[in-house]
Amino acid sequence: MVRSQMELQSNEGDQSVGISNDVETLKSKKRKAAITWYIFLLPSFLGILLFMVYPIVESFRLSFFQSNGTIEKFIGIRNFEQVLTSKTFWNTVWNTFFIGFFQIMITIPLGFVFASLINSVRKGQNFFKVIYFLPNVTSIVAAAMIFQFVLHPEMGVVNYALDSLGLPTSTWFSDPSTSKWGVILLAVWHWIGFVIIICLANLQAISPELYEAAKIDGASGIQQWLFITIPNMSGTFAFLLITGWIGGLQRFNEVYVLGGPNGSPARSIQTMGAFIYERGFTGFEFGIASAATYIMFVIILIFTFINLKVSKMKL
Repeated sequence: MVRSQMELQSNEGDQSVGISNDVETLKSKKRKAAITWYIFLLPSFLGILLFMVYPIVESFRLSFFQSNGTIEKFIGIRNFEQVLTSKTFWNTVWNTFFIGFFQIMITIPLGFVFASLINSVRKGQNFFKVIYFLPNVTSIVAAAMIFQFVLHPEMGVVNYALDSLGLPTSTWFSDPSTSKWGVILLAVWHWIGFVIIICLANLQAISPELYEAAKIDGASGIQQWLFITIPNMSGTFAFLLITGWIGGLQRFNEVYVLGGPNGSPARSIQTMGAFIYERGFTGFEFGIASAATYIMFVIILIFTFINLKVSKMKL
C-alpha cells in the first residue's frame, strides 16, 4: 500500500512537471509569435518615424531659425511675426477660404440632389455611380491641365458654348477677377463624385418604413424629401463639410499647375500651401515656410473645431 501511494505521488509529480513544461512551451511559442509580428511591423514603424514624425519635429525646429537649407541662425519667433504681418500671406488665406467656401457651398447641395435623383432610379444606378465618380479618381494634376484647355479664353470649350448661346464669355485663368472661379469649377467637377457616393450610401441606409408611414399620413414626395431625407442626412452633411474644409484649406496641386507657386495671375489663386512651397522651395526660406506651415495647421485645427461644434458633433 505504501508502494502504491509512492507510485501515485510520483505519477502526480510527473504530470505536474509535464503540465508546467507544456505551459512554458506555449508561452515560448506566444513570445516567438509576438516577436515575429513586431518584426513585420518594424518597417512600417520606422517609415512613420522617418517620413512623418521626423519632418514634423524638424519643421517645428526650423520655424525658430533663419535657414536656407545649409546655414542656420536662431531668431526665435521672428519667422512667425514675419508671416503674420505679411500681406501676401493673408491674401493667400483669403484665396484659400474663398475657393474652399464656394466649392463646398456648390458641391454638397448639388451632389445631394444628384444622389437623390440616382437613388430614385430603379435601374442603372451603378452606371450613374461610375460616370459621376470618374472625375474623383482622375489625377488632380491631369484634371488641372485639361481645364487649362477647357477654360481657354479663345479656344476653350466653355467659352465656345457660351458664345454659341449668345452669352458673355470669360477670360478665366488669364484675369485675376475670374481665375478663382475657374479653380472653383475644377474643384466642383473633381469632388462632386465623392459627395454623390457618400450621400447615396446614406440615402440607401434610411429605413423605408419612415417613407411608408409618411405616405400613409398623406405626405407628398417633396414633403418626404424635406422632412425625412434631409434631417436623416445631417451627419453626412457634417462629415462632408468638415472633410471638404480640411481638404480645401490644404489646396495646392491644382493651383500650382494652373498658376505656378506664386498663383498667377497677380497671386489671385495662390493658396496657403502654394505660399509655403514658394517660400521654402523657390525662395529657400525654410524657416519662414516652416512657420507658415504651423500657422496653417492652427487655422485648420481651429476651423475644424468650429465645424464640429456647429455640426453638434462630439469630439
